[in-house]
Amino acid sequence: MPKRGIVALAVTVVALVLLLSFKTPDVVPARGGGVAIVEPGTTAAPSARTGGTSGSAATPAPVEADPTPAPTTSTGGGATSASSGTIDGPVVDTRYGPVQVEVVLSGGQLQDVVAIQLPSGRRSGQISNAAAPILRQEALQAKSASIDTVSGATYTSDAYAQSLQAALDQAGLG
Repeated sequence: MPKRGIVALAVTVVALVLLLSFKTPDVVPARGGGVAIVEPGTTAAPSARTGGTSGSAATPAPVEADPTPAPTTSTGGGATSASSGTIDGPVVDTRYGPVQVEVVLSGGQLQDVVAIQLPSGRRSGQISNAAAPILRQEALQAKSASIDTVSGATYTSDAYAQSLQAALDQAGLG
């Protein structure tokens, strides 16, 4: 067998081994319509959202095929200008996955920002989970979507600000 044939066979075998050893995270349905990313040896989270002021990011959902932003819905005051309740911002698609936030209002003031969707996956998920508390704190301090970009999470930061601004606009605070 010529040397070229041996090299081609070796490259093919290595490529096949790498392809077959590629492992994606397990995805299980979660309550609330989202999904939970479950690493081997762990259990699924009970909810796709985190509530309250704990500062933790929501469990990210998978990338949606439709690149157009979802319509903004109000789950709070029932009107475009809500003084109390929650308002979901639109889904903003990035090259690493969708980003969506929910604003919590009380007395016409921004009380909390909850990340409903963030990019998922191994590296994207790590970056999103690290950036989410920083972005939340920035938004709460500014009481607006004028927040600084988190280094290393530029796409997520920009999409977070866009979803936040749309939710604040809908609430009449933007």
